[in-house]
Amino acid sequence: MQNFTYYAPTKVLFGRGVENDVGSALKEFSPKKVLIHYGGGSAKRSGLLGKITDSLDAAGIAWVELGGVEPNPKVQFVRETIELCKKENVDFILAVGGGSVIDSAKSAALSIGTGADPWDILTKKVEPTAALPIGVVLTIAAAGSEMSSSHVLSDLSIGMKRGLSSDLIRPKIAFMNPELTYTVSRYQTACGIVDIMMHTLERYFGSRKENPLTDRIAEGLLQTVIENGPAALAHPDDFEARGALMWASSLSHNDLTGCGGAHKGMPVHQLEHGVSGLFDNVSHGAGLAILFPAWASYMCGQDVMRFCQAAVRIWNVPMDYEHPERTARRGIEVMKDFFRSLGMPVSLREVGIGPESFDALAEAITYGYTRQIPSFVPMGRDEILDILRLAE
Repeated sequence: MQNFTYYAPTKVLFGRGVENDVGSALKEFSPKKVLIHYGGGSAKRSGLLGKITDSLDAAGIAWVELGGVEPNPKVQFVRETIELCKKENVDFILAVGGGSVIDSAKSAALSIGTGADPWDILTKKVEPTAALPIGVVLTIAAAGSEMSSSHVLSDLSIGMKRGLSSDLIRPKIAFMNPELTYTVSRYQTACGIVDIMMHTLERYFGSRKENPLTDRIAEGLLQTVIENGPAALAHPDDFEARGALMWASSLSHNDLTGCGGAHKGMPVHQLEHGVSGLFDNVSHGAGLAILFPAWASYMCGQDVMRFCQAAVRIWNVPMDYEHPERTARRGIEVMKDFFRSLGMPVSLREVGIGPESFDALAEAITYGYTRQIPSFVPMGRDEILDILRLAE
């Protein structure tokens, strides 16, 4: 087991009706004015925003709102958010939504606290030093941003997506009512299921040392998602299934499932950021469903027994002791079949990406061939092209 630091400061209020307690709960942080940050109009149409503003009013907390965050959130909109926060003297940001809204809120909070442009922070030209406090009312189980230290933004003007992690942007509090996810579309629910799994699977395959307890936590979380994901798709108002996914989302990306492993970065996420940076129509979860099996197939031979362990413990593949690699590769195929059963694409051609785009993707993923991505084998241009061909 490797040395590790585990830090999970987010206070979680989980269950039916917790969104009604926003005002009283935020008093702990003494905000003078809260920005309510959200995406499309569904938060208003559903009555959720009304519940939140009523709760803030009852607690005597001033607020201002700004909707319009898009999927794959854009740095241009974050800059607008920053200007509003400065104009209104906002000192607390409440994200109402999923990963895109939370990441937009995180970027604005970090930029205001540090006094720098959000893209300069994301590209590491400026070291972050402070951030406004952030809260979350979660409406989709997927990214795990409600407890994580990471955020990702796109800049459409250059076709690039960049991410950054900092404990400064771990949310202070998260309100998590599974009922708020009932109206999430089937497709976005499926994308969320994949994203949840990837946050743990990438940590799982980052560990190459004995780490039995963390392995079992990771395997249990993944099996819970495998069981409850299809149940939530079949019955969107299944509280228990939706609740299992929501809690798995948080635990999958708050670093719990990587404690003691040799986890350094998330290589498949890096590949996917290149894809959805250039092809904004590709949902993050869909991109991961396409790329993770291809990456696993490419890397499998580097640690056959680790991939065997995943196949047996997570996917219930019988162990072939004479030919372990058959077991490992069978596990990858079963995983791919599971993604397909959710309605996810499992090839680049299904989302309209062909070989003619592979060189541009490799260039974007490597930031103009200036970096290699850590993995079992460091991934530069040639390795990335090979993986893209496997995903074709």
